[in-house]
Amino acid sequence: MLRLGYPVIGVADIDRAVAFWTSALDLAATSEWASPDWRTLHHVDGSGRALCLMRSGSPAEARPRIHLDLLVDTTAEQQAEVERLVGLGASRVDWDSYPPEPDFVVLADPDGNLFCVVDLSRAPSGSAGR
Repeated sequence: MLRLGYPVIGVADIDRAVAFWTSALDLAATSEWASPDWRTLHHVDGSGRALCLMRSGSPAEARPRIHLDLLVDTTAEQQAEVERLVGLGASRVDWDSYPPEPDFVVLADPDGNLFCVVDLSRAPSGSAGR
């Protein structure tokens, strides 16, 4: 039976990506399938895999067709998490496709991979342009 796996993010620097994503999402790197080109991140509560990182030689896409949405419950939490993530090494993205009152903020991880921080109290914003 076919099953959906876990999101895999292509990165140039595995160690830097592990540091960012484990701090950003309170995950833990494991030795499962670990290699210089691959790292599996698990939930710290032991509930299983959450995210995988794979070394990639290609650059991050400016408009990726698939990206991560990180969810928060309030606008205040969204603002606080955006600041925390920027402090961990994410960068703000000058996104030219925001709807009039967006419920999401576009950021890039240290490798330039885009992701969104979505405020569920204001969702959906009309995310067709994302």
